[in-house]
Amino acid sequence: MEMTKEIRIGMVGYKFMGKAHSHAYRDLPFFFNEAPIPVLTAIAGRDEAGVAAAARQFGFASFETDWRKLIERDDIDVIDIVTPNNTHAEIAIAAAKAGKHVICEKPLAMTVEQALAMRDAVQAAGVRGLICHNYRFAPAIQYAKQLIAEGRLGRIYHVRAQYLQDWIMDPQFPLVWRLRKDVTGSGALGDIAAHIVDLARFLVGEITELTGTLETFIKTRPLGEMSGGLSATRDANATGEVDVDDAAAFLAHFANGALGVFEATRFAGGNRNGNRIEVSGEKGSIRWDLENMNNLQVYLHEDEPGLQGFRTINCTEEQHPFASAYWPAGHIIGYEHTFINLFATYFQSLVDGTPCQPDFDDGVQNQRVLAAVEASSQTGRWVDVTSIG
Repeated sequence: MEMTKEIRIGMVGYKFMGKAHSHAYRDLPFFFNEAPIPVLTAIAGRDEAGVAAAARQFGFASFETDWRKLIERDDIDVIDIVTPNNTHAEIAIAAAKAGKHVICEKPLAMTVEQALAMRDAVQAAGVRGLICHNYRFAPAIQYAKQLIAEGRLGRIYHVRAQYLQDWIMDPQFPLVWRLRKDVTGSGALGDIAAHIVDLARFLVGEITELTGTLETFIKTRPLGEMSGGLSATRDANATGEVDVDDAAAFLAHFANGALGVFEATRFAGGNRNGNRIEVSGEKGSIRWDLENMNNLQVYLHEDEPGLQGFRTINCTEEQHPFASAYWPAGHIIGYEHTFINLFATYFQSLVDGTPCQPDFDDGVQNQRVLAAVEASSQTGRWVDVTSIG
């Protein structure tokens, strides 16, 4: 019997996203038993004690304290980058030049120029880049894409997308790397608006122009460091200036004529992780909310009067994308399974040569939208997204 191909993973970084990715690698063969098997070969981090502990917890066979040594190893096929944003470009480009496939957390880069360099590097090397917009791979979102592609909503008129969180509302929450422009590039814009931009592009198409604004509500915070997940430790004796946005909002036009309204904030009290999108067309509408991720709300205008309204589809039936890999209908899946679905698709594409998105070109297009929002916030004008970079 021919053995399923193994994909040897080298991960750079090991905090929140490192845990999410590692969990997905470990569970992937259990649910997708004919897919290539990810092998947790090595993990890299600067702190030897921290990375050694992560290697033990996550199940990696070895560790390095220098990511360059990880890339040089000949027993690794894929480099997975789960580090802060200001390191993405250097690591990805070096990995591509070394002939490694590259997985990178979002946003792809700090700037459009960096994103283009990363895309060009993987293309020149003949390797494949994957950007981790995992929410595309919720079965309900995949089913929404299917309905739209089949024309069930008809011509698309509106996209309304929000990503609402509240985890930094306390003025004493420290100035962690996600709030420092030199490390993260932007605040809510790159951290969470990037996700709803990707969902909108995936479901509806390209954004051509936009006008937007950015706002920082708390200008000064105590210094501190991330301690796991979205928690942090604080230095009560020192403060620093916040130089990224706390919230972003913008209007957008799509290439197909649709109008988009986007909002991303980490100051929406009571919203722990409200990633929501609604698409309205001439024949119907769909709604989705990550906090209730198994359900897709669908309205079809063809329903008879008196019965019209949003119906709730629990996307756990065998007919729904990816759902048959898991449990019987109604036995819901969670956040972590979006990564499993994403990686199963990507690894299969490495073996059989099929296309896999979101790729680094998607990362470039996303970065163009983020840059356009920043430019519009500075000028107060509409910005042509296609002219950037």
